[in-house]
Amino acid sequence: MYYYYLLINPSENPATMEVAFTGDSVIGGGDGGGDVSKSLAVIACTAMAILYVAILYAPTLILRLPPPDSFQSYLIRRFICAAISSVTSLIACSLLLPIQWGKSHLSGVYGIRLDHIWQAVVFPLTLTSLMYAGTFILKMLLLLDSGQEDGGNGRSLSVDSIKNVVHEFIESISSMASDISAWRNFIVAPLTEELVFRACMIPLLLCGGFNTYTVVFLCPIFFSLAHLNHLLEYAQRSGSWLKALTVVGFQVGYTVIFGSYASFLFVRTGHLTAPLVAHIFCNYFGIPVIFSRRTGMVTVASVAGLLGFIWFLFPLTSPHLYNATTDNCMCWHRYCSWS
Repeated sequence: MYYYYLLINPSENPATMEVAFTGDSVIGGGDGGGDVSKSLAVIACTAMAILYVAILYAPTLILRLPPPDSFQSYLIRRFICAAISSVTSLIACSLLLPIQWGKSHLSGVYGIRLDHIWQAVVFPLTLTSLMYAGTFILKMLLLLDSGQEDGGNGRSLSVDSIKNVVHEFIESISSMASDISAWRNFIVAPLTEELVFRACMIPLLLCGGFNTYTVVFLCPIFFSLAHLNHLLEYAQRSGSWLKALTVVGFQVGYTVIFGSYASFLFVRTGHLTAPLVAHIFCNYFGIPVIFSRRTGMVTVASVAGLLGFIWFLFPLTSPHLYNATTDNCMCWHRYCSWS
């Protein structure tokens, strides 16, 4: 989803004030620091987005390190940069948020939790998979075609073809452990991006007093606009500004859409696992197929999946499914007032 970057890619009395949260407003500060103003939240989020991108170029432009001698060492260097950026953002966020250190677990602020873990995995994956109904139908039809060729009867799947599909799937999963690109696409990029652009930015924006839906749609813009630095790269590579604008425009649009969905999952559930598994899922399957010339079944399935997605969007992300209580919440727990 967002792995392109890894490819190239004051409170009056902080000691006594308490956080009271009602609806979309923040009424106080905390022992961990003063209130977060809207301007401070936006500035901090902008700085985190810039850092996440800029640090990837630091080894060669600032540290003057020699170019990596292989694609693997190149990505490993990028992994280290992304990790440094993520840790820096987490630390900065902890200093800016009104955290009451004796009452709040820092990991909980970021949605890093082990409770309700199966709900945070199963429900978001189920919801996300509905958007890929057309993709699944197309893959099934391709499998049927393959089985018909192998079976020779033109009607059914052969046992050998089914075994081959299962074997290839297991083999592809096991090979990911040694595939540096798979680590980028399915581990490092989703994890670091969700930590920075969801776990850090969303609490800051919520505690800054932004409306819930404003946060959901504003947060992904910070990352999407960062893709604009690819414009010159694509233009130089393709020799055409029109092609570069098309590619970058598509990336920005797609990241805004998915980023809004991931932000929605994080705010609704208060669980970082929810957007993380959705991110990995979308990275694996790519852009959903909504149309195929070979059959209209793909389009029908896509429309049905979209309707199912809309129907189950709020029920499958109900805060009560992911949290034991929705009382006594802090400013970053917006799900408490979003039933």
